[in-house]
Amino acid sequence: MKNYHLTDPEFMERFEHFAFEEVVNEKGQTLDAITRHMAITAALMGCQGIDEFRLEVPRALDAGVSPVMVKEIVYQAVDYLGIGRVLPFLDAVNDILTDRGISLPLEGQAGTTMENRLEKGIQAQADIFGDHMKEAWKAGHINRWLAANCFGDYYTRGGLDLKQREMITFCFLAAQGGCEPQLTAHAKGNMNLGNDRDFLIKVVSQCLPYIGYPRSLNAITCINKAAEA
Repeated sequence: MKNYHLTDPEFMERFEHFAFEEVVNEKGQTLDAITRHMAITAALMGCQGIDEFRLEVPRALDAGVSPVMVKEIVYQAVDYLGIGRVLPFLDAVNDILTDRGISLPLEGQAGTTMENRLEKGIQAQADIFGDHMKEAWKAGHINRWLAANCFGDYYTRGGLDLKQREMITFCFLAAQGGCEPQLTAHAKGNMNLGNDRDFLIKVVSQCLPYIGYPRSLNAITCINKAAEA
């Protein structure tokens, strides 16, 4: 196992002070431990930080994020990152949970059937973005997939509530970059559910050591646009 404290001691001194002390304890930017670790876990998936993800998930579990919550973060990421980018993270979580003696699969969390996933997904969209979304699925097959698959298959699952799911979606989008229109829309969706501007800036602040300054500043711009709208 690599020991960066031996090979890169000066770097580790500054990075660990910043990420684990300065950022975590910044006045006015703190989050409860579970929310912070959920956000970081999602952001590491968004930026494809698989090695740091393998270090973060045990920290998240130790902080009180449940195995079900970790799995739900990974599952929902498929809609925003694609299975091509998510599969290594699913493998990592399965390895970590198995090493901890946790039996897989975990208890099922499905909230829809194959028959009602579109109906339930449309309602979830409306709950987040407003009643105008009840007709959005009719605009084309991608919009129908979005309602049935993204929202019907995943947002309706147990383990996380809608506010938590919108928060991790915001992190997926902020961390991968290049999704500013969607990021602004989901910033607004977060605000509709009560995850206000100040909360989202705290989320970005806590994720900054993992995704860098450019994407963090872009995310704050999107938050401010959503707030103004």
